[in-house]
Amino acid sequence: MPRVPKNILILISGILWSGVGLFLIKLSTQWYAAYSINELVFVLISGLLSGVIITYFGFSKIALKNIERISQYGEKVCIWAFQKWTSYFLIAFMMSLGLLLRNSPNVSKVFLGPIYIGIGFALFTSSLLYYRSLLTNNNKNDA
Repeated sequence: MPRVPKNILILISGILWSGVGLFLIKLSTQWYAAYSINELVFVLISGLLSGVIITYFGFSKIALKNIERISQYGEKVCIWAFQKWTSYFLIAFMMSLGLLLRNSPNVSKVFLGPIYIGIGFALFTSSLLYYRSLLTNNNKNDA
């Protein structure tokens, strides 16, 4: 397995969380053309509000735990260690569920849009914690 410095693991995590968050938001914007203005307002407000809640009560705590776990590793670590190995099962489940819901004819995009925006916004804003950690650690090393 390739081994990298632990600050690279933190960077990988941040990039992945940012990328997936932006991907989910962009994916949901493809559905906007079919929305009325009232539906669009509902989707945006509920999506951003749920994103703030998910960030505060969920993803920011996960990101901070990941940063702490990675920080305790030795200098060089397996490149796949940016997540706990048990998290890979959760990621696979969430991706499968998203694919199933997105392709289900019984699920309205008006209700799915806020979920995608909320999770995407939460992932993106929580990813900023990874970047902050890198900047903070680099400043400590420079001192």
